[in-house]
Amino acid sequence: MKRILLIATGVVVAAVLALFLSGSLVWWMLGLGDHLVIDGKAVAVAPADPAASTGWRSYGGDPGGSRYSAATEITPDNVKSLEIAWQFQTGAFKGREDVIGRTAFENTPILVDDKLVLCTPFNEVIAVNPGTGAEIWRFDPKIDKTQRPANQFICRGVSQWRDATAVAGAACATRIFTGTNDSRLIALDAATGKPCGNFGTGGEVAIHPSISLRWPGEIQITSAPAIVGDTVVVGSAISDNLRVAAPSGVVHAFDARTGAGRWTFDPVPRDPADPASATWTRGSTPTEGHANVWSTISVDEKRGWVILPTSSPSPDFFGGLRPGDNRYANSVVALDGATGRMIWHFQTVHHDIWDYDLPSQPGLYTITIDGKPREVVAQAAKTGLMFVLDRDTGLPVLPVEERPVPQGAAPGEVLSPTQPFPPKPGNIVPDRAKPEDAFGITGIDKAICADLIAKTRSEGLFTPPSEQGTLMVPFTGGGANWGSTAYDARRNLVVVNMNNLGHLIRLVPNDKDEETMELSEDAEYAPMEGAPFGMTREILVSPLGLPCTPPPWGVIAGVDISTGTIMWRRVLGTTRDLAPGGIEIETGAPNLGGPSITAGGLVFITAAFDSYFRALDVETGKELWRTRLPASSVATPMSYMWEGRQYVVVAAGGYSNLDSRMGDHVVAFALPKAK
Repeated sequence: MKRILLIATGVVVAAVLALFLSGSLVWWMLGLGDHLVIDGKAVAVAPADPAASTGWRSYGGDPGGSRYSAATEITPDNVKSLEIAWQFQTGAFKGREDVIGRTAFENTPILVDDKLVLCTPFNEVIAVNPGTGAEIWRFDPKIDKTQRPANQFICRGVSQWRDATAVAGAACATRIFTGTNDSRLIALDAATGKPCGNFGTGGEVAIHPSISLRWPGEIQITSAPAIVGDTVVVGSAISDNLRVAAPSGVVHAFDARTGAGRWTFDPVPRDPADPASATWTRGSTPTEGHANVWSTISVDEKRGWVILPTSSPSPDFFGGLRPGDNRYANSVVALDGATGRMIWHFQTVHHDIWDYDLPSQPGLYTITIDGKPREVVAQAAKTGLMFVLDRDTGLPVLPVEERPVPQGAAPGEVLSPTQPFPPKPGNIVPDRAKPEDAFGITGIDKAICADLIAKTRSEGLFTPPSEQGTLMVPFTGGGANWGSTAYDARRNLVVVNMNNLGHLIRLVPNDKDEETMELSEDAEYAPMEGAPFGMTREILVSPLGLPCTPPPWGVIAGVDISTGTIMWRRVLGTTRDLAPGGIEIETGAPNLGGPSITAGGLVFITAAFDSYFRALDVETGKELWRTRLPASSVATPMSYMWEGRQYVVVAAGGYSNLDSRMGDHVVAFALPKAK
């Protein structure tokens, strides 16, 4: 995965200088620099969303993940005056300096009464003053730093719950729930940060895996728990591609007061009476695992439902032992929050062998169609596609077509002949690369990339993995990832950021010794034990270390969700902090984290690995403001009003797997105080 930062190589200075001197190519790339308006029509502005608030009570702003603040103080006219209001350093790496290379600071704080509550990659939960950043309390669950997490040490967020039966001011009347990297669910008193002793054992519940783990940390909880009524729901992140018979991705629900288990849901149907089990096997109970929910679960408070984004089955790149569509993997799944009963499901990838999880929180939005409100679920995907579903039924609101996809898989594989495609909005980033599309600074560089692409299978989205080598576009990080979408109900506008890179995937017969394989320095190898193949993957790059797929390598777009029209699309990210010497060209950059929107008419986003914090005009995507952060930020910003002042807050701490600038900063911005 380190090859994602491909332009951060010693040869990039020469490459960028060549690019800068190449005239037409520079103008081609920078022509996307501000924004590209498609079907340039005026955006109809609806009344403000009455459900929006000037607080930020959930990881996604609200339980449905709109990432929208009704605060209006900061506007396109004054955003250039933003300044740092306060900074807070978590101190997370004190005594843990040796594991800084296994962390990602992806946290978005929440506003709980008179406190801003956040978590560190090691699951320390910290409350600070919303106006000053001064620490109020801290809780350390004492994560074992020697464990090997499934991904990295990560905590994206915490959740709050208010006990309607509790006496005002009583201990744990308001609780903070957090999941941990060692699969515990912990309840804390929001006032003091002390564990709620009547929850589980000493304030925590341990979640046990379905089978023995290969190492501590093979399963972890990385996303904020979902709260529906008085039930707490958590998913899990599981290490990919190790084995066929892997831990199952069971979703667990607990009583918010006592910690008693309420229900579980396994996205792999084990009961032969479940009609979906026939989509997994040739007549026996499925033994595969995963299909876990590692991203953020959405909550429909009115219906009392949880909406799950499920992931791919084990292993990711060979499914011959699980013939069929493999429902409920790679699906949006609605469950009754009180019982776990399934209400509906919609699958976005049949029989996934591409690691195309549903990585983002399902957006529970109320859109306007023909002047009437319609409650929907908007799901952004790694494939670069977006699905818009009816909230009650799970049926598409914007049409979805089953289209034929490339066939001719590896021996023993059983592909789906078709896959679901929404014509609108269609591909937000490209889904293929041909030899003539190859990117190169020089004619030689470009020719080598063209030859590399020509040697792979590269037939567009859903080209199956192969021994020959298959070029997957978008790469396995997406398209969209866990940063999710933001929604402006006044404009029917969904904003989403995506990557535009390609992965070279190669299947390797499992009778071949890994030590004898010819792997490049940065290729990843995974055994996929129990399958006839292992796999390797790496970013397809030129000898200069640049992607062979053409830029921009990171984009952000605004989509009218009522019609599926892409209203604007622009480059996201520069070579700053990636190229030696700080040379800055707007090529777009790999990005993680997501956008937020404010009623003042702004989109705030970090995400790109160039350590910039940006504000865009929500109607056009034009960049209005940017500033440097003390470290790379792969977190989603949040905003709130506090004592008459609007704050925009973002975590800046980096993503170690991608060699970005690391730190432990939480930075708050605001307009200057009136004198």
